[in-house]
Parts: sequence; C-alpha cells; structure tokens
Amino acid sequence: MIEVRNITKIFDGKAAVKDISMQFPEGQANLIIGRSGSGKTVLLKCILGLYEPDSGEILYDGRSFTRMKSAERKTIRREMGMVFQGGALFDSLTVEQNVRFPLDMFTTKTSAEKANRVDFCLEHVDIRGANKLFPSEISGGMQKRVAIARAIALNPKYLFCDEPNSGLDPETATLIDDLILMLTKEFKMTTIINTHDMNSVIQIGESVLFIHQGEKCWQGNRGNILHSENKILEDFIFANKLYAQMRREKTGMI
Repeated sequence: MIEVRNITKIFDGKAAVKDISMQFPEGQANLIIGRSGSGKTVLLKCILGLYEPDSGEILYDGRSFTRMKSAERKTIRREMGMVFQGGALFDSLTVEQNVRFPLDMFTTKTSAEKANRVDFCLEHVDIRGANKLFPSEISGGMQKRVAIARAIALNPKYLFCDEPNSGLDPETATLIDDLILMLTKEFKMTTIINTHDMNSVIQIGESVLFIHQGEKCWQGNRGNILHSENKILEDFIFANKLYAQMRREKTGMI
C-alpha cells in the first residue's frame, strides 16, 4: 500500500497540490483523475520522488519515503515499475532489448535468466514472436504492451501508469486497461494510474481520487462515481459526449 498524508506542493507561491491525503491499496487499480492542470501529475511526481513536497509525508508499505536519504530511496525505486504516457520505448532497441533494459541496468542475472524473464513478461502481455522487431515495426497498442512488459521486468511491488491509453483507439485502450488490472491482481502490485479517460474509470476504477484545482475533491470507485452528486465531478465526467448523453437520460432531458 502507498499512503500520502497531507501532501502540499508549491510553485511560485501557489499550491499546485494542497493538503491531499489518500491511501492506495495493494492489488487494485487506483486511479487519479482530473482536468489538465488540476494537480494530478504533480501529485504523481511527488509520490515518485521526482518532486519533493513542501509538506506532508509519503509512505510505501509503512516506510516513510519522504524521510529517506537518497541511498535508501534507491531501494524503493527498484521496487517500482513505470509505464510512461507515450510508451517511451527506445527506438534503436528491439522489443526484447527494451524489456531487457532494466534487467541489464539493475540485476546481475545471467544472459539466460534475462532471456527467460523477457519471454515471461512478453507472454504475460500477450506478445509472441515480436522479440526481434523494433518499436517502429509494431502497432501503438503493441508498443504499450511492450512498455508494460518492461515495467514489470523487475517484478515490481508498485506500478505507476501515466496516461497509459494516450493515443489509442477505444478498443485498444480497453484491452490495455484490462491488461493492467489483470497484472495488478496476479502480481499483487500497488498500481496507481494517472488518467483523464472516463472509460478507464468505469472499466477498472476500483479506487478513484478526483483532484480539482490542486485539492482532493472526491474519492470513491467506479460503482458510485456516476451517482456522486458532486457538481464539480459531474461537470468533469459529463464533459465527455457519451457521458453527457447519460446525464440527459438520467435527468429525463431530451
């Protein structure tokens, strides 16, 4: 479990994130949602240690990441996997080389052990026979799968996904959502997903944190988000045309 306690981050005298507290349980999809500029990316970067919060505390399974020195944080970072918004694959490396990259960087496994781990990860994201292909030779959906395979290569305890469905068609996006949730359950990871995709929220949002203007505005899950009666959240949800139609049906408007 990851816990944030009263996190505040200030830039140029203005709080980008203000006094946010939240628990992100293990083994479920934890989503952070909000409009662009709402503070969700700042919060995620604080959790990752890319930004130092001005106040508050971040704990990884009870371990205070905020109070750790740099050397201690390296231990936690080796327990993290990251799926970046654009996939962030290395164009000059093949699929298997991309997945193998963190194994080369952070382990002393033999070549055979690394090859076995690469195959294991690629099989788990349902990619077979693409080991020798380059990112430019596979589809956008396959690239995201490779990025996920690389993120789980070190068998992380914590998985972070920054807009994992960015640039994907709805059908492929749904497949990526299902894959992330399946891996979260199978490996019992603490997964945090930063997104503004309402389809992802409804599909896999077991725990949802909604941020508005840097503040925690609502928390809940996919089961109750459409009935929150939170005006700010409703405006965010129903900005999408599909969900706007659902609102009209809900209120009896034509």
